[in-house]
Amino acid sequence: MKYPEQSSSDSSDMPGSHIGNYDNLHEIGQGAHGVVYKARDLANDGRFVAIKKFKVHTGERGVPDTILREVATLRQLGHYGHNNVIKLLDICNGPSMEREKQLLLYIVFEHMEMDLAEYMQKCPAPGVPADRICSLMKQLFSGVDFLHSHRIIHRDLKPQNILINSAGELKIADFGLAKLYEAQTTLTSVVATLWYRAPEVLLAGTYATPLDIWSCGCIMAELFHGKPLFPGVTEADQLKRILNVIGTPTESEWPADSDLSRRSFGVSPKKKFSEIMPELCEAGEDLLDSLLVFVPSSRISALEALNHKYFKNQIATAGLESIGPEN
Repeated sequence: MKYPEQSSSDSSDMPGSHIGNYDNLHEIGQGAHGVVYKARDLANDGRFVAIKKFKVHTGERGVPDTILREVATLRQLGHYGHNNVIKLLDICNGPSMEREKQLLLYIVFEHMEMDLAEYMQKCPAPGVPADRICSLMKQLFSGVDFLHSHRIIHRDLKPQNILINSAGELKIADFGLAKLYEAQTTLTSVVATLWYRAPEVLLAGTYATPLDIWSCGCIMAELFHGKPLFPGVTEADQLKRILNVIGTPTESEWPADSDLSRRSFGVSPKKKFSEIMPELCEAGEDLLDSLLVFVPSSRISALEALNHKYFKNQIATAGLESIGPEN
């Protein structure tokens, strides 16, 4: 992976440089709004941390809303704290680049070894064990329930935004698209990765917490299936793939104000998830049936999911030992 281009006013990208009390080691990832580095916290026994760097354009509008939203959300959550939500440790201001009209901003998080996408990729055949899927999903619902109980919708839950450490602990990250919600809000076109996007988003409708529940269902299905359940290439294709699996909704269930006609998608019967994912147990199929529901109000909540019979025999969180020698 290439490092960002260097300039005389941006030498903090260099491995071995210092950002405040942090010794910058190397780049570990890139997101839509910033680059992430692994570093050591020199003020805390050299523990590893993750530093997300933003090049903020200081124009007339100031700092972009996505960055301010992520910082504000993490600060709010930090007052409460939760084991399954990434912890904000520090915020550092970098140098101001007046000629480029930019400001460097560094947000410091606890370090996690990998994201869920990498975890699934590294897990040897035949894939993630059923008991570990159960553990991961219980942690995911626990984190989502915490967010929803504080009136926060993540809006971009996907494997790349879910982090895992060597102890098997799962933490929800990347709140650049998170938003405090009031009742229901119309969703903009920039929200969420297509494969985890709920039907109400694809139909340009209103949304609330069930938006995240749909994404959780897509993630659970991917853990069992070994690949995304709805890998659409366009919004229309995405919706078609969804309806081909969960079945065509009735006329009364289809949003009356949608620009897309229900008739344009034909009529498809509902498929059994266990036929698509043979490793899925009966209780797991029942849970998916409650998550991947076309009508948002008919989906169960994160709290209800935690109390589902699928988690009845939940075992202790497992580590990552079986992923392979790469770790």
